[in-house]
Amino acid sequence: MPLYTIHLASVETSPKPPLTMEKEKYKNAYFQVTRGDYSPLLKLVNENLEKAKQYASNDNEKNMLKHYINSFKEGDLNEHKEGSRYWIKDKGPIIETYQGFIETYRDPSGQRGEFEGFVAMVNKEMSKKFGNLVDGAERFIKLLPWGEDLEKDSFLRPDFTSLDVLTFSGSGIPAGINIPNYDEIRQNEGFKNVSLGNVIPAAYKESVIPFLSDSDKQLLEKYRVASFEVQVGLHELLGHGSGKLLRQNADGTFNFDKEKVKNPLTGKEIESWYTEGETYDSKFTTLGSAFEECRAEAVGLYLSLDAEILKIFGYDGEEAQNVTYVNWLSLLWNGAAKATEMYQPSTKTWLQAHARARFVLMRLLELEGDGLLTVAESEPGKNLRLTLQKDRLATDGKRIIGDFLVKLQTIKATGDVASGEALFDKYSRLDEPWGRWRDIVMLHKQPRNIFVQPNTTHEGDDVVLHRYPASAEGVVASWVRRFPSPAVSDALEQLAEADAPYFAELKALTDAS
Repeated sequence: MPLYTIHLASVETSPKPPLTMEKEKYKNAYFQVTRGDYSPLLKLVNENLEKAKQYASNDNEKNMLKHYINSFKEGDLNEHKEGSRYWIKDKGPIIETYQGFIETYRDPSGQRGEFEGFVAMVNKEMSKKFGNLVDGAERFIKLLPWGEDLEKDSFLRPDFTSLDVLTFSGSGIPAGINIPNYDEIRQNEGFKNVSLGNVIPAAYKESVIPFLSDSDKQLLEKYRVASFEVQVGLHELLGHGSGKLLRQNADGTFNFDKEKVKNPLTGKEIESWYTEGETYDSKFTTLGSAFEECRAEAVGLYLSLDAEILKIFGYDGEEAQNVTYVNWLSLLWNGAAKATEMYQPSTKTWLQAHARARFVLMRLLELEGDGLLTVAESEPGKNLRLTLQKDRLATDGKRIIGDFLVKLQTIKATGDVASGEALFDKYSRLDEPWGRWRDIVMLHKQPRNIFVQPNTTHEGDDVVLHRYPASAEGVVASWVRRFPSPAVSDALEQLAEADAPYFAELKALTDAS
């Protein structure tokens, strides 16, 4: 009978019920919960967080760090939630930081978060624009097509800043973040939005742009950074920050009027909702990340058509129209030209949530747009051409995306996983000719970006910034200076030795099969 072990990441390794659980039988398997995963590394993390507490500028920051330390020491997720509560109270800091086991993008089950941590400085000039967007958020949310019954009872006005990243540790560096990822906190207590401003131009530097006309390439090169700043703002604040989860409380009451609220897709009473202990991630599991990213991306497309929003970012008239067009073009081009790189034909699975989300939106407009978006082979077997009709975005484009947003939000709000799976299965399958066109996309694939990050050292009373060239040598030099002591490498060796028996057993099982 198989034994499944859930490992909690923590410094402490000893059992501590109810965090840990001795082996118990459930159906046809045994389960147990242990802690101490990544213990050597988390011990180093906590040593440095203790040092950081000495430089906290207020009690919110001190309490935030205290609870993070407790979380990483004990393996208690509730401690990380408590730290996140203090983090969202820390409004407008000059230095911003957040860390923990955050995003589940790389977990096949959509449950396990990978460790991320960043340190960044606030860009005050760009943050003013995002502040103006926050000021108009209640007004802009009313423009969204699903109606007030599926919207939060009140908009919890967040902190929204543009950050220049000093360092970001994780498997990838995003352009924007809406955190914390705990829905009960985000819906009832608040959240923060951050745009990682210096990541955007770095990510687009010297990129190759296939599959577009020369005129579209020129527009994309000119406006893609500007349009992406708009999209990040709308995606994070009004995408992830909007929408209500319909829930039955522990006492049997509901957070919506069960007699009056109707399902927008059927016109009938609401038949499903979240119950006590259920979260969006626990219900939608493997679909959850892609579904939510698609909803946020669609909000960005929909609201980027609004002239008032474009004015907030400093764009008016023809320039505003170009920024909107490039926003749509860039996202849909990514859905066609880049997203399919993240599709695995042998298993028919998507390896990245954002990629699947953008492919869904691209296919939606291709299939439902009656020529609004077309993709065709410009050279048989060698090249593609994507064409988007700019003059139809405010009419047909807005209608199609609006109708789709109603579906996405209704499915999310009611926890209707089966309908979500069916919807995404329709638009994220690589039916022909896309199964064949993926081969063309792979012919044009470019090397993945590797970001060179600077370091700081404390020398006397000064902090010295160390920069490195944008090259492989620069990456190596950056890492060597960042970890000059053997502590990290020693910790990694300890983890490798601890995992050796597991990998040996896995290899034996693989060889036997």
